[in-house]
Amino acid sequence: MQDNKSEVSLEDIVSLCKRRGFIFPGSEVYGGLSGTWDYGPLGVTLKRNIMNLWWKTFVEDREDMVGVDAAILMNQKVWQASGHVDTFTDPLVECSNCKSRFREDQIDTAKCPTCGKTGTFGEARQFNMMFETKIGPTANVLGEIKATRQEVESMLKIFDDEKTEEITLPVNTDLRDAVGASTVFLRPETAQGIFTNFKNVVDTLYPDLPFGIAQQGKAFRNEISPRDFVFRSREFEQMEIEYFVHPEKWEESFEMLRLAIHDWCNLLGLPETAVHELEVEQDDRAHYSKRTIDFEFDFPIGRKELLGLAYRTDFDLGNIERVSGKNMKYTPKAGGKPFIPHVIEPSFGVERTIMAVLTSAYKVDEVNSEKRVYLALPDNIAPVKYVVGPLLKNKPELVAKAREVYAGLKKKHGAVLWDDNANIGKRYRRADEIGVPYCVVIDFDSLTDNAVTVRDRNTTEQKRVSIDEIIG
Repeated sequence: MQDNKSEVSLEDIVSLCKRRGFIFPGSEVYGGLSGTWDYGPLGVTLKRNIMNLWWKTFVEDREDMVGVDAAILMNQKVWQASGHVDTFTDPLVECSNCKSRFREDQIDTAKCPTCGKTGTFGEARQFNMMFETKIGPTANVLGEIKATRQEVESMLKIFDDEKTEEITLPVNTDLRDAVGASTVFLRPETAQGIFTNFKNVVDTLYPDLPFGIAQQGKAFRNEISPRDFVFRSREFEQMEIEYFVHPEKWEESFEMLRLAIHDWCNLLGLPETAVHELEVEQDDRAHYSKRTIDFEFDFPIGRKELLGLAYRTDFDLGNIERVSGKNMKYTPKAGGKPFIPHVIEPSFGVERTIMAVLTSAYKVDEVNSEKRVYLALPDNIAPVKYVVGPLLKNKPELVAKAREVYAGLKKKHGAVLWDDNANIGKRYRRADEIGVPYCVVIDFDSLTDNAVTVRDRNTTEQKRVSIDEIIG
């Protein structure tokens, strides 16, 4: 892993997002909640624009893709069959001095980052990252908690003090919760919802092979150490495709999707020089993968994974057939022996995509000897397309004309803002900072020539455009 970083600092991105209403800390009014983030007015629009563009690019504009929207809560057998119950873990270490917990592979275990003590970390334990909850009316139902002999003996010792009548049981259950009949998990990925609906899609649509099933939605991971803004959080959104292929023809589909990913990155305005392919070695791949490419990006925090492309073979459908007893084979339309399709999975994280987009778009230059910060967002994902206002807000005739133009643009584009506060220069700076491609100003000439001044965000150039043309 290289340490190549973007020239933009993480502090720049976080400050802009908070100041201008893109992303806020979750539950901030109550002191926040680690690993959670709320999207403000501009952030939610940017997020939806990216997700809608992805859906159009990978589903609506193609003949070989369909979509599903599976439930977040699923039968626990889904996660048992997929291996998540047993293996979806990260190595956890705990400081014996301050009791702080960390992911072992993310810190220097020689010294505790919290208290500064050395030699306080023991052996790492495997921590399952799935959020567990109960389904149905299970309150006050008796259950079982596993405890070691040492834990029980430590509890009994507390009663050596004759004054002790009640204790809080110090049983360590967070690493090995039992899975009961009422146990369900918040899904840690959207992929399994696609695999469990494979048979439904084939039975109802019977698509030609190869074909893909796409899904967007929330996923949840109880990260030991959420960090780096939205890069690693406990609640996030994914955009995933499971592309089903003939086992002997996976390589051509893999290459097709690899190129499609690069096209997607270009569509978002990510510089080609900032996107890198990392061919994952066999020892580092998931056990079910025969080939994996990590697409890395030069984030402010260094070169990190942006998205992945994996050849998962028939691991998932094979497991479902084995555990559920349901037939997951595909029967070729032209005849031939039924078989379990193999799968290629492009997996996109929405939050990481947003972070890459903001990093790429963040620009600093000088205009009239003053520093200017602007977001050079592509027009197709910019949360606001136009800002409209009169040259002077105390001139009723200008305001009326500007309102007319604003209404026309609003009807056509939707994402249009009205701004008549302060002077034109300050309006431009506000619009630049949130990535508005064009500012439209109605002046006194507009009353006679039926034209407006349109100012370009990236170049700051201004030109006269007829109102009929801009509203069109």
